[in-house]
Amino acid sequence: MGKLPTDLLARLLAQLRPWPPEVRVGPDIGEDACALDMPAGVLVAATDPITLTGRQVGRLAVIVNANDVAVMGVRPRWFLATVLLPVGVTEAEVETLFAAMDGALSEVGAVLVGGHTEITDVVDQPVVVGQMLGVTEGGHVVSTAGARPGDMILQVGVAPVEGATVLATEAAALLGGLDLETRQAATGGLDDPGISVVEAALAASDLGASALHDPTEGGLAAGLHELATAAGVALRVDRSAVLWFEPGVAVCRALGADPWATLASGALLATFAPGEASTAIEALARHGHAAAAIGTVEAGSGVRDLEGRPVAWPARDEVARLLSR
Repeated sequence: MGKLPTDLLARLLAQLRPWPPEVRVGPDIGEDACALDMPAGVLVAATDPITLTGRQVGRLAVIVNANDVAVMGVRPRWFLATVLLPVGVTEAEVETLFAAMDGALSEVGAVLVGGHTEITDVVDQPVVVGQMLGVTEGGHVVSTAGARPGDMILQVGVAPVEGATVLATEAAALLGGLDLETRQAATGGLDDPGISVVEAALAASDLGASALHDPTEGGLAAGLHELATAAGVALRVDRSAVLWFEPGVAVCRALGADPWATLASGALLATFAPGEASTAIEALARHGHAAAAIGTVEAGSGVRDLEGRPVAWPARDEVARLLSR
């Protein structure tokens, strides 16, 4: 379960080149969405499925895909969804799913414009594959590949939020040793602190971010490696500066999971020129987005901490590992 191995995916994507001239940002390791030059501007599109949990899939599909468009510096506007439902699903369950999807669309400022619904015995829980689109008439797009040596790496928001919520819900029976307050905080992570980075990403883009990335599967560690790979740079990370969602960390510890490698939707990685990082942190804070400088961009490859120890690129997300037992 989980993403394809990075080397296999890179090999498959390399076979798709060369891209036609209208493809400004195409499929690549670490890129969250594509960007296509159009006569009226640049169209940004992203697609992602929700498969690790069968709960709140309508809401998760909207927000996860909206995040992927927003980290290009573009507001998400139009959403399509392929909704696969198991045999035996009730009308009330479908209505709940669509109500959650509608609420999330209102939250991110987008609308449902199409899709497909189907009841099938191929799935045993609801699966939603979302597609989000946005457009920028000015042509400005931020890609994961934009990080430059010398830049500062900012983390906006805490991690792991989505992973904590999924684990606290799907593996609740294994968390009896945790206090009720911690379990409730982890389960409610989708609401507080939430997993949308749309407004934070758009604000960071306006502040001049050179690169933006939405760490998801594989957690913060995978997100850092994806950013480094996309930009062809090395990252030096201060482990002590990372912003953690403490209830999520507690859930990970209780289940024997590594918080660094746990589904991290709700956090945002951004790089800024050294002279702009402090100003960006202050400006983001004024808009309600907690941010911290957690490292620097260097020439080279890979991700290491301040002592030079490698930060491992997870072979598998911890949520996928634990829920596949």
